[in-house]
Amino acid sequence: MEQQSFLVSARKYRPQRWETVVGQDAVTSTLKKAVTTGEIGQSYLFCGPRGVGKTTCARIFARAINTGVIEEADAATSLDVMDGGDQADEWAFNIFELDGASNNKVEDIRGLIDQVRIPPQNGKYKVYIIDEVHMLSQGAFNAFLKTLEEPPPHAVFILATTEKHKVIPTILSRCQIFDFNRITVTGMVDHLQKIVSDKGVTAEPEALHVIAQKADGAMRDALSIFDQVVAFTSGNLTYDAVTKNLNVLGHDLYFRLTDQIIKEDIPAVLKEINEVVKKGYDLHHFISGLAGHFRNLVMAKQPGVIDLLEVSDTIKGQYSEVAQNAEMPFLQNALNELHEADMKYKQAHNPRLHTELCLMKLCSIHQRIREKKKAALA
Repeated sequence: MEQQSFLVSARKYRPQRWETVVGQDAVTSTLKKAVTTGEIGQSYLFCGPRGVGKTTCARIFARAINTGVIEEADAATSLDVMDGGDQADEWAFNIFELDGASNNKVEDIRGLIDQVRIPPQNGKYKVYIIDEVHMLSQGAFNAFLKTLEEPPPHAVFILATTEKHKVIPTILSRCQIFDFNRITVTGMVDHLQKIVSDKGVTAEPEALHVIAQKADGAMRDALSIFDQVVAFTSGNLTYDAVTKNLNVLGHDLYFRLTDQIIKEDIPAVLKEINEVVKKGYDLHHFISGLAGHFRNLVMAKQPGVIDLLEVSDTIKGQYSEVAQNAEMPFLQNALNELHEADMKYKQAHNPRLHTELCLMKLCSIHQRIREKKKAALA
């Protein structure tokens, strides 16, 4: 029996229409209007973090430029699913992609310039997508500049970069610049939930939030992590299994620590940090994670702000409950202690002792507050 090849989710679910691009509404709506009005510029620069859809949007835009058609979303689905490689069509011969990292010499750009002069055999435009354009050498930029300034009417350039500051100003001044956003945790979770349904696997909302937070704003990273944990969990993505596979400290640990700190239970806190060390977690990440946890508690204590937390509704409920039982002076002092511990971590000769001292200071916050009150009354 022929074995079916596996296609990673980052390729299988790569958007082919504007409507399925995640988290870039401002960019996609502007580009769609340019196509419908026929006001096509000759050079564009797509910039932003990795994995947020720059090359994907460049390909969709290039196809739309040649067809002059804005494809509407199918009401039956909100995903683009491919069974094989990237989709091709008759306009693919008018779309050229160049990797700026591996074609960054003057000779490479001169070859491109010679090709640009030839008009398309079909259609109105030839579209050139240059990825990682900031990797071009100074000589390559200079060779490209004249063509970018006065391109033939059939040529459209779409440049993409993760480091806009490395693109020379003379290139920037000749491009329409589109800044792509980091994708929000909520946007990622919604998209992952659709993929979960399409693949027929099961996933707890908290598990998808862990994946989205680990991806740090990059949809491509989220899909790669998703494939990893699907394989690890055999298609049953529970919160515990995902945090274990990704070596992430879960909310339950931080909530447990918060309870122990409020109770000033130093022995229990030290036992917790011992377990963290035994499991091989990075203590600097632990401190920054605990700081983020206390920051969330502060936000949960403010009216109308808890909705800004990028966690599941279940975890929001936990934050709200714990925040009501914690006084604001305690939370603010805890944040200050954690911020100082985070800043001084790299200078510590004994990271474990540094972390333990930080936690003991947290346990003594209420005692210090009580002593200040007594001193004020004396």
